Amino acid sequence: QQHTPEDSFNFAYIIYYTLGAGFLFPFNIFITAVDYFSYLYPEAAVDRVFSVVYLFSSLAALLLIIAFARKPDSFWRINVGYMMFVVSLLSVPLVDAFYIKGEVGLYGGYYVAVGACGLCGVATSLVQGSITGSAGELPKRYMQGLVAGTAASGVMVSALRILTKAVCSQDGGGLRLSAAIYFVVGIAFMLLNIVFYNLSRELAVVKYHQHLKAKDEEASSSLWEVVGSVKWYGLSIMIIYVVTYSIFPGSITEDVQSSSLKDWYPIILVTANNVFDLVGKSLTSIYIVEKPATAMVGAFARTLFLPAFYFCLNGPEVFRTEVPVTVLTCLLGLSNGYFSSVLLIKGPKSVGRKDAETVGFLLVLFLIFGLALGSVVSWVWLL
Repeated sequence: QQHTPEDSFNFAYIIYYTLGAGFLFPFNIFITAVDYFSYLYPEAAVDRVFSVVYLFSSLAALLLIIAFARKPDSFWRINVGYMMFVVSLLSVPLVDAFYIKGEVGLYGGYYVAVGACGLCGVATSLVQGSITGSAGELPKRYMQGLVAGTAASGVMVSALRILTKAVCSQDGGGLRLSAAIYFVVGIAFMLLNIVFYNLSRELAVVKYHQHLKAKDEEASSSLWEVVGSVKWYGLSIMIIYVVTYSIFPGSITEDVQSSSLKDWYPIILVTANNVFDLVGKSLTSIYIVEKPATAMVGAFARTLFLPAFYFCLNGPEVFRTEVPVTVLTCLLGLSNGYFSSVLLIKGPKSVGRKDAETVGFLLVLFLIFGLALGSVVSWVWLL
């Protein structure tokens, strides 16, 4: 009898953790460089435009993949996706160096940045859907690592932003330098992810579970049967991200003020959200609720964050101070991380082995649909 191979030195876990950080890292770079883009294009609602373009391009691409792509193509989809990440990240510093050169108001560069953000969204669908589907076929610790990695991405970029803001001047030259650092680090991280992904295909633990899937005599279900099996997982994940993205990053970065913290205030809030998102996604490695229904109830209960944040932004002065907003932001990140991690881990395990990859794709589809709806709802705060 063949035994499950050991994950020596937790190498497979580290790879999936890094891959999880990788497919969200490029978009986090675009959002984190908001100071640079806002300086160059003062008339544009940069955060909200980037979010909408990224998420709708990602959603459209994922729908096409689910409808038309063949599963054996995942190797090429992922590698092409990573190369698209590199191109999207490379375009911004190149345009800055050869066209913008630090000049404010050259909106041709803004349209290139928006297009690069859209390309980044397509790449995310190519990479995230396939890798999440792959993790769904493995033991749950690898999905937990992948999901925790997505949160680590936000923390890494937030730390990078704090470092550059502390070291670089906040004039045009300093903002250009900060942005260049972001995008160069992003490109280097994508190259590392390309190496890690191609290494992962050769890992004994991955090959073992692919072998088990090939030996499984149970027939695969139809797409609609699988959708019916996991619809409540998907809807719960969708509502989690509708709530989160209707608030973050738009309201947190653009609609709050602090006379004492000044322009550090949104950076602190974004970092707090990202750190507590990572804490929530990491908690599932210690304790995970047994009943998925508990996480589903928690997901829908998070809609209470909407009136709570509205009250903090528009209510009495005492609720618009730093402490209530920061506490709410931390709770927003913590609940987002924990409940989404539980549902993404348990969803693929609720079906047969041969349907687990399909469930991974579907849950990513619900997730991105939730992000897209949330980014649209975020514009309501401007009314």
